[in-house]
Amino acid sequence: MVQAGIKKYTKGSLIMNGLNLTLLTDLYEMTMMQGYKQAHVKNHEVVFDLFYRTNPCNSGFAIVAGLEQAIDYIKNLSFSEEDLDYLRSLNLFSEDFINELRAFRFTGDIYAIPEGTVVFPKEPLLRVKAPIFEAQFIETALLNIINHQSLIATKAARVCWAAEGDSVLEFGLRRAQGPDAGIYGARAAMIGGCTGTSNVLAGKMFDVPVKGTHAHSWVMSFPDELTAFREYTKAFPDNCILLVDTYDTLKSGVPNAIQVFKELKENNIKPKVMGIRLDSGDLAYLSKEARKMLDNAGFPEAIISASSDLDEYLIADLKRQGAKITMWGVGTRLITSKDCPAFGGVYKLAAERNGEGVLVPKIKLSENPDKVTNPGVKKIIRVYEKASGKIKADLIALEDEIFDENKPLKLFDPVNTWKQMKLKPGSFTLRELLVPVFINGECVYESPSVMDIREYCQKELSTLWDEAKRLTNPYIVPVDLSKKLYDLKKQMIDAIRGSNIDE
Repeated sequence: MVQAGIKKYTKGSLIMNGLNLTLLTDLYEMTMMQGYKQAHVKNHEVVFDLFYRTNPCNSGFAIVAGLEQAIDYIKNLSFSEEDLDYLRSLNLFSEDFINELRAFRFTGDIYAIPEGTVVFPKEPLLRVKAPIFEAQFIETALLNIINHQSLIATKAARVCWAAEGDSVLEFGLRRAQGPDAGIYGARAAMIGGCTGTSNVLAGKMFDVPVKGTHAHSWVMSFPDELTAFREYTKAFPDNCILLVDTYDTLKSGVPNAIQVFKELKENNIKPKVMGIRLDSGDLAYLSKEARKMLDNAGFPEAIISASSDLDEYLIADLKRQGAKITMWGVGTRLITSKDCPAFGGVYKLAAERNGEGVLVPKIKLSENPDKVTNPGVKKIIRVYEKASGKIKADLIALEDEIFDENKPLKLFDPVNTWKQMKLKPGSFTLRELLVPVFINGECVYESPSVMDIREYCQKELSTLWDEAKRLTNPYIVPVDLSKKLYDLKKQMIDAIRGSNIDE
């Protein structure tokens, strides 16, 4: 947990106050590691996929985020002597195993989908190839980092879509589940489309805009509301957003704000930003009435911002009701993703190198069809409609497969195989989503700035059909398997089932 008075960090870093996150793992990762060592298989090369099964928030998509912090975690993996002493105190691990950890470093490969990319269920967001001793250990931390930020980025994208181009500010720090969630939630919210955050530390760490005005306590601290507004505009003449609902929004708050705006105009003071904030009551009614009052007073440029337990559904409703709000401060329901508090990412074994040096596909079966994994070393091919630039489908294929935009492409639903899509040559474009991040333990990827990721995310969202962005019952973008991967999966399922049938 991040402590107050952070003294040391690198931009975007998870290493705060000297805290090493190497032990940020579940105990069973380490018991398995010792087991792998004792079984003499710790150096067996394996491939793990990190993916999720269902879009969060009943969405038609998700936004992947958290890669920069995942990179930082991998770079800084190192057991301190204090860590080793603690593990020794558990009386669970052998001294030989503990000594092995002293030189632990990640030496494998990681491919990942860049932050801010639109993604869909079952697609590997990260693909890890490494000795099982290493690949197993990093599971928990990677899931913790990617799950949280991807959840909040997705929620933010939905909120911003509902706002229809209006500015959305992230105001959730005080309601976040601890400092870490507040800091990295703010980062993810910016990636998802927010234009600023109230979180000053996040602003410093990630170089993103920080926004805010004053609270009700400011108004209550002065003899009257008008004095409070006057004093605030004296202190911040360029940022005159006044909170008008402390006493009576329409009878005192808005009239007093108008009086102050008139005084600024008389003194030839021209704020860069001027307007009011509503934080309670019927926001549709109050904003429409306030708009009339501001316009009649000669301040059509004054903005009306709003907060008060907003989310994408309420914002969409307020829009339908003709609310005159153009800036939205969204807090609790965004930073906690209140209606969907977990992303649901998983980390599953997909392949293992055998004694002959061949990567052998692995598959997990389940009574729940949704939990049956896709075997082998895979890649993701995004298929775009050439004419519109919109996503037609995603194709999960084996790494060695080659696809050509100048040849016909046939896609089919891996569950309902009769659902097929045939694309003519030249009618589509292809893009591989996974990019190299670590090769042989060395980082080969440079993370963009948060604001650059945000810009990229906006371009990604523009490739979705509007139907896929609907808040309820969205269109589900097809995620298909290549014929080669589908056949491999079916063969492996049939083989396992056949071997388990009683004679």
